[in-house]
Amino acid sequence: MNTSWAKLPAKPVRLDGMPQPIEALDRPALERRYRRMRLATVILAGVSLLLVAALGAQGFTGSAGAAPRSGGESANSAGNSSGADQSADSCPVTDRRDPDDPRALGDVDAPVVLHEWTDFRCPYCGSFSRDTLPVLIEEYVETGKVRLEIHDAALVGGENSILIAAASRAAGDQGRYFEFYDEVYHAPDSAKDENGEFNLEALVGFAKAAGVADIAAFTADVESGKFEDAVRKDTAEAQAIGVTGVPFFATSNCGQVMSGAQPVDTFRDQLDAAVAAAREAKKN
Repeated sequence: MNTSWAKLPAKPVRLDGMPQPIEALDRPALERRYRRMRLATVILAGVSLLLVAALGAQGFTGSAGAAPRSGGESANSAGNSSGADQSADSCPVTDRRDPDDPRALGDVDAPVVLHEWTDFRCPYCGSFSRDTLPVLIEEYVETGKVRLEIHDAALVGGENSILIAAASRAAGDQGRYFEFYDEVYHAPDSAKDENGEFNLEALVGFAKAAGVADIAAFTADVESGKFEDAVRKDTAEAQAIGVTGVPFFATSNCGQVMSGAQPVDTFRDQLDAAVAAAREAKKN
């Protein structure tokens, strides 16, 4: 039976101190209760968001079990989530410092290693490689302050990301990794097939433009999937340490951690701080 607001009791009273049931409340009382409930809901939602943000900020320092993003460009992160104050013992990133590493640039004994996790299908990775990386190479790598080491994180383009990364390793096997890296990130959309992907023909074209000497060997390596397991392993390791978006960066011992294609001045600030800290630590 429907009950109109006008027929509700004016002021119901309970003598036992218990709250009034909803059906016994008049309209003003109901409105007050609703406002209190709505305020409580807003407060709880705000607290929940703060907790989620706090946990998310610790994602990189977390270990295996961090939720990976994959399959779409929502995996990209354009924000800055810098972190510091991690000891070398707790940092999940290890400097490779291999003088024969084809995916590294710079002095093997540089004070700081800058690690980059990248996906060749990630537009933000492309922006970083075209606009920011050349400046960092000139100012930090070529001056001996920083060594650059690349990690695969195939989080955006699925199998095509794995294929391209494997092809980059095949080019690196012939000493042309970074040349191939540049060709991919500078490739026009017209180089993509009808699915918006880089197929074998495009990859062979990049290899030729990058100066890969033995194209037949390169093609065989890509067709056989020779380096795909290594790419998958790199990606799994990235996910295990909490890399869920690319490009992602960390300096030696996790002294500085960043995500996204940040402005070059942001990288300068972070790298200057990392280099200064490394040199101070060496003195002590």
